[in-house]
Amino acid sequence: MEGVVSSLEGLKVRIEVLGCRTNQYEADALADAFVAGGASLVDGPPWDVALLLSCSVTSAADGKSRQLLRRLKRRVPEALVVAVGCWAQRADDDEIASVGVDLVVGNGRKAELVGAVEALIEGRLPAGTVLRQSLSPPARWDPLFMGRPHLHSRAFVKVQDGCDHFCSYCIIPRLRGHPQSRPLDDVLGEIGSVVASGCPEVILTGIHLGLYGRDLGLSLADLVGAVASVKGLKRLRFGSLEPFALDDSLLALLAASPVFSPHLHLPLQSGDDEVLVRMRRGYGAADFRALVGRLRRLWGDDLHISTDLLVGFPGETEAAFGRSLDLLQALNLGRLHVFPFSPRKGTEAASLPGRLSPEVLRERCRRAIDLGERLLSRYARRWVDREVQVVVENSEGGGIGGLSAHYLDVEAPGRASVGDVVTLRVEKEVRGRLLAFPLSLSVR
Repeated sequence: MEGVVSSLEGLKVRIEVLGCRTNQYEADALADAFVAGGASLVDGPPWDVALLLSCSVTSAADGKSRQLLRRLKRRVPEALVVAVGCWAQRADDDEIASVGVDLVVGNGRKAELVGAVEALIEGRLPAGTVLRQSLSPPARWDPLFMGRPHLHSRAFVKVQDGCDHFCSYCIIPRLRGHPQSRPLDDVLGEIGSVVASGCPEVILTGIHLGLYGRDLGLSLADLVGAVASVKGLKRLRFGSLEPFALDDSLLALLAASPVFSPHLHLPLQSGDDEVLVRMRRGYGAADFRALVGRLRRLWGDDLHISTDLLVGFPGETEAAFGRSLDLLQALNLGRLHVFPFSPRKGTEAASLPGRLSPEVLRERCRRAIDLGERLLSRYARRWVDREVQVVVENSEGGGIGGLSAHYLDVEAPGRASVGDVVTLRVEKEVRGRLLAFPLSLSVR
């Protein structure tokens, strides 16, 4: 990684993350760079440097980013506070000054961050430095590299950045820039290092993951085929895939792969065709239904399909909202992430007529969340009295917890190390979580 320094011995670093799985990867890669330079990662005060991987997907996310930056500054006033990522990319000078950050690093320049922090500490950079670049035309790939995960028991690996789909409600193409793909050899080198460190699971992430390889003469299927052959990899999954990314070659590859974890997160956003057109999603409800049918024919009902629902898009009628709920229920989906529409300045949807009242928006979100809880519980119950393998993510107080291959939370009594893969038998389901007892506690 560019900017990795020879020594930051004794430096205590706190890292916070908001937003997407791509941010999760970037946080872990930066953590790895700090540790390589001699720093240590801390969860609580005191710390010398606090980093926030910020989010700007909605106005509410902007507010959370500002709030968390201020909180980090209040907790340890003498520490350096660094804003990184999407909020850092778009915030103007007044907004940056209002939160009192010492360093701002936008998208495309994160690989320079560790060196910039050292320069700031040594007085070679002034407080308030802003490192940003134009994202149009596409900049070179930001060469972050993670030797091993420090913040998670699983490894998020970023392979793609940017988007040119321009959904009418989304600001991210303007903050992340045009689509870029990470060179295949670089991806394989990082995953090889991660697996060699003892991490059993890799999650491929990107802003629009299905576009991987378009600029390299490759495809996502090419990438998956290469990654699946990495020696020692036990689980491979995706962060999120747009529905139209699942072509025949990728589906055939996944169906034949012993390391693919049978879970796919496919954002639906709405089950109403007119709303989907105004969102500029590029598919209709029938297309989504047909895709789920193909997936069920390949993997059956054990496949966990999770999704997103954007509630209250301008012009969404009660009938349109009802069609979304009906489709979700008919397709036997699992985990549902519900997001209320929030107008984002700079997007087409911010000026569309037909915005819902706050009261109607809250009521529809409540109904969608209630349905999501029922869907997840219904899906999770199919695993009662069955065996599951779990990557341990926490082990304390005489119990362990983690995720099954099908992306369900599992808890059990016993002791194991974080990162171990253990075999459990499910006793019961409680609100979408599986409660189990151990059959094997050391399947590394």
